Amino acid sequence: MTAARARRAAPSRRQLLAGAGAAGAGAAAGGLAGYFSGAGAAAPGGGDRGARTLAFHGAHQAGIATPAQDRLAFGALNVVPGAGRADLRDLLREWTTAAARMTAGELVGEVSSPYAPPADTGEAVGSPVSRLTITLGYGPSLFDGRFGLAGRKPAALEPLPPLPNENLDPDFTGGDLCLQACSDDPLVAFHAVRNLARLGMGVVEHHWMELGFGRTSTTTTGQATPRNLLGFKDGTRNIRAEQTALMDDYVWVGGESDQPWLRGGSFLVARKIRIFVENWDRDYLLDQQHVIGRAKVSGAPLSGGTEFTTPDFTARSAGGGPAIPANAHVRLASHEHNGGTRILRRGYSFTDGIDPQAGTLLGGLFFIAFMQNPAQFIRLQQALAGDALNEYIHHTGSAVFACPPGVRTGQHWGDGLFA
Repeated sequence: MTAARARRAAPSRRQLLAGAGAAGAGAAAGGLAGYFSGAGAAAPGGGDRGARTLAFHGAHQAGIATPAQDRLAFGALNVVPGAGRADLRDLLREWTTAAARMTAGELVGEVSSPYAPPADTGEAVGSPVSRLTITLGYGPSLFDGRFGLAGRKPAALEPLPPLPNENLDPDFTGGDLCLQACSDDPLVAFHAVRNLARLGMGVVEHHWMELGFGRTSTTTTGQATPRNLLGFKDGTRNIRAEQTALMDDYVWVGGESDQPWLRGGSFLVARKIRIFVENWDRDYLLDQQHVIGRAKVSGAPLSGGTEFTTPDFTARSAGGGPAIPANAHVRLASHEHNGGTRILRRGYSFTDGIDPQAGTLLGGLFFIAFMQNPAQFIRLQQALAGDALNEYIHHTGSAVFACPPGVRTGQHWGDGLFA
């Protein structure tokens, strides 16, 4: 038995999932029927949103095409030195069981002994399930040879190359694994990442974490377009889950992949983007609209129409110049400008408090996007080198992960990877 496995065999770990397996739909010691109030499956379009659960099992992982929730907890983790292949494989199985239970509104597990650590940390007891989803990803470094997975590495899974307008902080870059928990309740999302990391003690450790508030994307046709910290509507032209042909062409990994285990999955790119909000707030309205290329209140393109009118990049202004400036964000990021390239955006606003030296807000956009190949993001980001918005933003964190397909009942995360 390796040192890592010995650490994992301690009662504080093994009893957690032993209880999870025995509890079924179960009650924890003390009579709790589930840590969420009103837990139970509900139709996607009806019932109280706080009490609704979303299916964990399926062809694709939840949290990608799922209608974007209001809150995010995103954790990047590294496997600790000394942990081996079997440790990682077993942990992914344990995580699957725990994630399925939490997304169903149940405790992680049951421990009846008062002399053992509780199976569930308990801070979300009584909170509504609030459409919790948990999504897993594998970073490029997971395939470095430590776990015999080098031959399973997708060719497209590489650290992103240097990109325009970035100065990356290594404390917010990379990671062996990622866990994306989304919910309409911030405590529920945080609880999910915290408890999975706790189950992994002795095998994985936190690398970095970000909490997001206020979704900045629309992923289904039934959602209204939200606003980002710039005050503009964000994601008007995002791919929608109902656009199945676009999802197949640009989001889901298919037969083009060299790794069969990844087919039905997707690549996740995360970027921590600071917005210099004080500078932006001093800019006058017309210039803000020229920077973005849309009207601030209505969200309509400056070429005319309403929010969902297709931008006319050939339209001219009264002064004779382009109605949508040549360096406007919506022009440079558009699929028309990038050979048809699209991605599924799923980001959130964030704040890390106040810069102690400058006294300015440390906040911005925690950009998350899913795509068939990270080359899609690279192309878009390179096209934004001349973006007028770059005066007000800066990329400070970055990571890329391969998210495997969903699991069916009885399957576990890692089954395809370790087969």
